[in-house]
Amino acid sequence: MFICPLTPALLNSDIANRPLAEALVMHDPTPAITDWNLEAATTLSLRREPACFAYLCADADAPPQPIDALNLDLASIDYYAGRASLWATLEIRSSASNDQPMAVLGFDESFLRPFSRALIETAGNRTPYRMTIRGDADQPKRQRVVEYVTGPGVRLIELTLTPQDATVTVTGRAEGGDEQTLFQLPRTDSFLRAFIKMTCQADQALRDTLAESEKIARRRTKGAAA
Repeated sequence: MFICPLTPALLNSDIANRPLAEALVMHDPTPAITDWNLEAATTLSLRREPACFAYLCADADAPPQPIDALNLDLASIDYYAGRASLWATLEIRSSASNDQPMAVLGFDESFLRPFSRALIETAGNRTPYRMTIRGDADQPKRQRVVEYVTGPGVRLIELTLTPQDATVTVTGRAEGGDEQTLFQLPRTDSFLRAFIKMTCQADQALRDTLAESEKIARRRTKGAAA
């Protein structure tokens, strides 16, 4: 399995130095990757929103921290067993940590749409929303959603979004574990509009990248077999 980080300079040099048989995915950089900086394009400031915090559970690896901004980032793209997939993260930045990016969730290409719908419904109806995260029937060991609050990638089977007066609290549960409070998001109209717009654009960019990687992988596989 070939993992390719979303950094055009690293992407191009890494692939150029790989043998032909290993360069299964990114022989040529795709427009979806090189023309769209996911981290920069999805950064949202929370400084004017109601105070939100991360690392709230007792088992957290860090003390509670205020969230000053958040963004999405594309961590990797891979092609394995005839299937392309990607891995993205939801990152926060806090003045308490010198604005260094810290991932709180990791997820595959299927996550953003249902999570956005859950956030809208929770904020609008003021009732908790429970998301069940189902495994891949073809690849049972494949991770779909993980949290980085209590450890280095804890696989989740459930996320719960609970509305408060001004925020939405996001909790997660691993198989056989207790529910852990991960982070909060604002429940204001301004944040919801900005967040849903951001996730809509990011979802399309991620899916375009996935489609392009599949095309390139098929071309490379045919070329290697010729």
